[in-house]
Amino acid sequence: METAYLQSFLLVVESGSMSEAARRLDLTPGAVAQQIRALERELNAPLLARAGRTVQPTEAGHRLVQRARTLLREVSDIKALVGSEAAGGELVIGTINTAMHSLLPDILARFVKTHPGVKVFLQSGTTATLYKAMQQGELDAAVCLYPQFALAKTFDWALLREEPLVLLAPSRLARRDPHELLRTSPLIRYDRNLGGGKQADRYLRAAGIVPQERFELSSLLAIAMMVDRGLGVSVVPDIASPLLEGQRIVKIPLPLPSETRRFGILWLRASPRLKLIHGFVESAGLVTAAKGEGGGSRKR
Repeated sequence: METAYLQSFLLVVESGSMSEAARRLDLTPGAVAQQIRALERELNAPLLARAGRTVQPTEAGHRLVQRARTLLREVSDIKALVGSEAAGGELVIGTINTAMHSLLPDILARFVKTHPGVKVFLQSGTTATLYKAMQQGELDAAVCLYPQFALAKTFDWALLREEPLVLLAPSRLARRDPHELLRTSPLIRYDRNLGGGKQADRYLRAAGIVPQERFELSSLLAIAMMVDRGLGVSVVPDIASPLLEGQRIVKIPLPLPSETRRFGILWLRASPRLKLIHGFVESAGLVTAAKGEGGGSRKR
């Protein structure tokens, strides 16, 4: 069975279109259709059916989708193990949303300069979901927070940045006492299901502050925009994102000691793509060093 045909089949399912799959593969629609027909003959089952202007997998096609993804992943692992992908290959990187909006684009920009032939696939999620995905072999590495439990010895970790809690407030309130603002202004709460949101909640409790809650959400950038619009204040990790520039907001240090959000890269030490992962981690360390973050240190 041709693995290239399986890849074509998955792209058709993903895009719902033979033409779109052909465009991504730099093939003609006729060539893609021929590959699908060859798979159907080999498996003795129809895999796709037309539904209006799109194509969808049949019952047999649905059964093939997950198995095909697993098979292609295993083939890629074998190539990485025997070294045939030294100049190329692929990485599947999990990432939390704040990494996407802060350090990750700079890390990727540096990584592709030294590894131009590598394909990088990004999957977003919470630290908990990314950790689970890595345990199941679905990710090569994750840019995430340090988990709230002891890491298994099968994992390795590189710290990139430590982010203390700060009060995010409109610029016009820069000279106000942060605890007074928290007591008198509406609170835009960072989602308590997330690590940074839990830390913010513990700080408010330790300070004996009962806030006037107005919103609760998981996007730090959206919180910054809402603060800019005068909708309230927020206790958040001090993220380094260029997207915050231009917002009429100020980061005010908090009076009491607070937990820091530890932000870095997690990966499996026995990964078949370890050479590429180390290249990615090295790129991340260079980026944080250039920004004066002092990251890149490992803890096992």
